[in-house]
Amino acid sequence: MRLLIDLPVFEPALARLRAIPDIAIDFADPPEERRRPLPLELVREAEALLCTFPPENLGDMRALRWLQVSSAGYSQLFGLNLAGRGVRAANGRGVFDAPIGEWVASMMVNLARDLRGMIRNQDAAVWDRSARFQREIRGLTVGIWGYGGIGRETARLAKGFGMRVHVLSRRPPGPAGDVYRVPGTGDPDGTLPDRTFAEPERVAFLGGLDFLVLAMPLTKLTEGIVGEDDLRALQPHAFVLNPARGPLIREDALLRALREGWIQGAAADTHYRYPMPPDHPLWSFPNVIFTPHISGSALSPKFLERTWDIFVENVERWSAGRPLLNELSGPQLEGA
Repeated sequence: MRLLIDLPVFEPALARLRAIPDIAIDFADPPEERRRPLPLELVREAEALLCTFPPENLGDMRALRWLQVSSAGYSQLFGLNLAGRGVRAANGRGVFDAPIGEWVASMMVNLARDLRGMIRNQDAAVWDRSARFQREIRGLTVGIWGYGGIGRETARLAKGFGMRVHVLSRRPPGPAGDVYRVPGTGDPDGTLPDRTFAEPERVAFLGGLDFLVLAMPLTKLTEGIVGEDDLRALQPHAFVLNPARGPLIREDALLRALREGWIQGAAADTHYRYPMPPDHPLWSFPNVIFTPHISGSALSPKFLERTWDIFVENVERWSAGRPLLNELSGPQLEGA
């Protein structure tokens, strides 16, 4: 199999890759996290590609049989007709479960204790021991909308805090299957939720939460899935956390919910524009923690190691005729 790699090298995994029989490896030089054409002599005979964004001249990859992207999100694959070409694809699900789960846990604690308020007091040398700075999250209910790897790791951490875990998912939680998981993380058997809800029970799910965490991919079906009715269904003391994708929540509905007090506050790591303009209202809400998409990114210290771990494991699986980790279905590749 001839492999083309458009990602920085993680040397221990590369050594493991080179030990697999009948493998030839080419590298994009330099590797870049953006779409651009790659030299024809590299793409023409490549049977597998490791990248974040497929090259602009993907059509020249006539021999391509399998595409591995480094990101958990895979909207960059929409419209490429991979399934129609017989090209299989897998994503980076699981690489960021641990850091994003930690971001969610820290945001729940910081929102509950109004960390932003404490920091403003510190900057102004104000001594204020108000009760709002002393809340705990033990015994509160976190609702996880979507129960993939990030949702499962969030559930594991929430259970460690003594929280109740509710899940809204298209399918009942069960064994995770052939997906990548860092050892010791997540909920591989799908047994952690205290209660699960189906789509027709959406209002009941939202109405019982102290925290709503979005943990679903952005697809044609999920864009704008959280609207005014959903935010109004939350209790006024609830917080909304979005480490998934900004456009899952309708922007105007979120801003109105914050302005009019339908919810107590929010934490957002993914946004509507990149970078967000300095005059955007989300920067200035005192009850919003706004981070610049750093809960999990290519700068995370374990990103390369885990991404290469998936890739090498999948090369081994491909060679042995076994199912790939994190393989995407045809409907998924079309944004369903």
